[in-house]
Amino acid sequence: MTRSPAWKRLIPLLIPVLAGSIGGAANTLSAAPESIPLPGDAAYPESITSTADGTLYVSSFASGGVLRVRPGAEAEIWIKPGAFETRSTFGVLADEKSGILWVCSNDLSALGVKGPSEVKGAALKGFDLTTGEGRISAPFPVSPAICNDITIGPDGAAYVTNTLGPQILRLKPGSGTLEVWKSDPLFAPEGKEAGLDGIAFGKDGHLYVNTYTKAELFRIAVTDGVAGAVTPLTPSRVVVLADGLRPLEDGSFLMAEGGGRLDRITVEGDAARIEPLKDNIAGGVTGVTKVGNTAWITVGQLAALTDQAKKGAGPDLPFRLHAIPLKSP
Repeated sequence: MTRSPAWKRLIPLLIPVLAGSIGGAANTLSAAPESIPLPGDAAYPESITSTADGTLYVSSFASGGVLRVRPGAEAEIWIKPGAFETRSTFGVLADEKSGILWVCSNDLSALGVKGPSEVKGAALKGFDLTTGEGRISAPFPVSPAICNDITIGPDGAAYVTNTLGPQILRLKPGSGTLEVWKSDPLFAPEGKEAGLDGIAFGKDGHLYVNTYTKAELFRIAVTDGVAGAVTPLTPSRVVVLADGLRPLEDGSFLMAEGGGRLDRITVEGDAARIEPLKDNIAGGVTGVTKVGNTAWITVGQLAALTDQAKKGAGPDLPFRLHAIPLKSP
């Protein structure tokens, strides 16, 4: 009987080892990165949104424009700073149903942030999600104003917060004119405070917002698109500089804290149970979006621009997006 060479007799033993090695390599190659560097030394990311395919879109507090990060690719400038009469960019929200990327544009010259253009005032801008071309420009009808963040309602309208006033504004589908949808003294900032910030609709059909400096949480009752009573929500723990707010499928929310934390918020009656998902995030969390089972956050390092004590130090470069795994509540 002819015997097989020794090396051939080892093949059955090697197959599972090789398969495991190849599989491990494939998993390594396909695994999402823990962070993504952003180009430039003045990105100062303010907000982040995503589309179903995992593409990320990021705004810039100082440089303006919008960065895009396709899955597996590097961050790139997609909407050029100053394009379509924009200036510093704040909230971004991808509305795939309408094919629009909503972007808040603001003149921050009063804060010493020049931005990429000389355009005055605050406005909600709409860009084509496919081409990046400007489609909609809706200036704020109130002053003072900072267009901070955006959500889409069940009616398809865009709802936006005004950080310098007590107003939530609405842009109806097909309209180019913002209207004040809800104004309430509870939302009013005092002195140099920053007021309304994050905004999101809940599964219950009501609208939820927070304020930045006071870090308050509110629910606005909604009936057939009409704003009703405002209810303050009692947090289960202290919140520091409440920022971006995004809804989750189970009815809870993700919330960014400028104090350096990412939270999951579960509303229980008039209380808000706050579960820290990641804390001690240096530079402060300004925005969050969910892709699959991962939360992507922006670390704005805004204090390097706005805090007199930290202006000389400059930011830690490069600016980065960070991935935080999500678990079931």
